[in-house]
Amino acid sequence: MQVAILSDIHGNRHAFEAVLADAEAAGADEMWCLGDLVGYGAEPDACVELARRHAAICLAGNHDLGVTGDIGLEEFSIGAALAARWTQDTITAANLEFLRALRPEGEESSVGLYHASPRDPIWEYVLSALLAELCLDAQPQRVALIGHSHVPLSFVRTEGEVATGEPRRDGDELDISAGEWLLNPGSVGQPRDGDPRAAWMMLDLDRWRARWHRVEYDVAGAAAAIRAAKLPDSLAERLGYGQ
Repeated sequence: MQVAILSDIHGNRHAFEAVLADAEAAGADEMWCLGDLVGYGAEPDACVELARRHAAICLAGNHDLGVTGDIGLEEFSIGAALAARWTQDTITAANLEFLRALRPEGEESSVGLYHASPRDPIWEYVLSALLAELCLDAQPQRVALIGHSHVPLSFVRTEGEVATGEPRRDGDELDISAGEWLLNPGSVGQPRDGDPRAAWMMLDLDRWRARWHRVEYDVAGAAAAIRAAKLPDSLAERLGYGQ
C-alpha cells in the first residue's frame, strides 16, 4: 500500500490542494496527516474539510490543540497565538468538533505516528541526531513518522551504531526495510527549509521505502488570504522564502 504522509498544513488550502493532487497522481492509496491542520494560514475550515474528506488517519498538532483549548496559548509565538485566536473566532462548530476528537499520537500498520516526537507528541522538535537517538530509545515501533519541525528529515539507527540523520530533498528515496527509523515528511503549508514548495512523503508499506516530494502551489494566493484576514503580514511574507 502506498500512503501519502502529510504534516503541518496550517490553514494553507492552496498548498493542501496541490499536495493532494500530487499524491493522487503519484498513486497514493490513502493519506495520513500528522497534525496541525490549522495554525498560521487563513483558511482553516477549508483545510479541516479537506482532511475530513481525504485523510484515513489524522492526528492533532499543537496548533490544533491550541485552537480547541486543550493546551494554552502562552507557549505560542505572538503570531501563532494571534492566528489561533482568529481561528477560534472563525472556524465552524462542526470543524472544531472534528479537531477536538483528534489525538497527537497513534499507530497504524506497525508504524508509529506522532505529531512532534515519540517522547513528546505535542512539543518536541526533533532536529538533531542526539534527540533522534533518545526518541528511538522511546518509540516501541521500528519505524515512526513525525512532523512539527516543518523540515523534511530522516534519522536511522542500525544495530550497534548511533543514530544519524540528514535533510531530505525532492526525489530522495530510501530503503527503510532494516534498522530503526524516524521520518519527517516536511510541511505542506509552511516549509522551513528554504524551499517554498509544499512538502510531503510517500510511504510504501509493502516494499518499506520512503520517497520525499515537493510541489509548486499558489503561494501568492495563500499570502493574499492571510493579508485579507488581517493576520500578521510576516505569516504571509515567509511563505515565499520557505521560512
